[in-house]
Amino acid sequence: MRLGGGRAGAAAALGVLALGAGAYLVPPVRAAVDEAVRALSLPDARRAVEAARTWLRGFGPWAPVASAALMVLQAVVAPLPAFVITFANGLLFGWAWGALLSWSSALAGAALCFWLSRALGRPAVERLAGGAAALERADRFFARHGRWAVLLARLLPFVPFDLVSYGAGLTAIGFWPFLAATGLGQLPATLLYSYLGESLTGSVRVLCWGFSLATALLALYWLAGRRALRGAAEARAAPLPGAGRGGGR
Repeated sequence: MRLGGGRAGAAAALGVLALGAGAYLVPPVRAAVDEAVRALSLPDARRAVEAARTWLRGFGPWAPVASAALMVLQAVVAPLPAFVITFANGLLFGWAWGALLSWSSALAGAALCFWLSRALGRPAVERLAGGAAALERADRFFARHGRWAVLLARLLPFVPFDLVSYGAGLTAIGFWPFLAATGLGQLPATLLYSYLGESLTGSVRVLCWGFSLATALLALYWLAGRRALRGAAEARAAPLPGAGRGGGR
C-alpha cells in the first residue's frame, strides 16, 4: 500500500537513496563507510565513541558533514548505535554544537525513512525494517497509541528509531506532525548524551541506559495517566444503572 500525497518528498528520498548507493560503489567511500561501521560496532561503548571521534577527525573541516551522513546511514540501512555518534559529536564539537548536529541529522534520517516508506510501499519497507514481524509490531503500536505514538516511541529507548519512521510512513500521519514529534521526543536524550560526550566521564553504556530507563519510566507514567483520565471520562459519560427507567410509585 502506498499513501498518496508528498510526491516531491518521496522523489527526493528516492534520489538521496540512489545517490548514497552510487557513492558507496566508489572504493574510497566504501572504505570510509566500512571503517565507520567497524568503529561503531565495537562492543565497548567508550572505545566505540573514541574510535568514532578519530574517524570523524580524519575528515578535517568536513567532519560535520561526515557525521551527518553517518547518522542518516544508521537511521536508514544499518543497525548501528546512534548514541555513539551523539557522544562522539559532543566530544569533538562540544555539547551545544554536537547536540545541534546530532539532532538535526537524526531528523534528516527520520524524514528520509518516512518518505522512503511513502515512496516504496509496504513490501519494500518490510525488507528495510527487518521483516514483516517487526513492521507488524509497529502497526500495533501505532494503532494502540494513535496520534501520540511517534512522540511516545521517541521517548522509549527500546523502540527502534528506524522502525518508527518507516512505520509512520505507512500510516495517515502527516509529515510535519511526524517530524515535530520526532524532534521533541529525541531532544532530551540528544542534549544529555552530547553533554556527557563532551566530558566522557563514567561508563558510556551505563550512563545511556540509566537515562533511557528514567525517560522510559516517565513516558510510561505519562501513558498510564492518559489511560486513567480517559477511563474516568468514559465512566462519567456512561449512564448510571437504572437511568432512563420509570421511577416512583
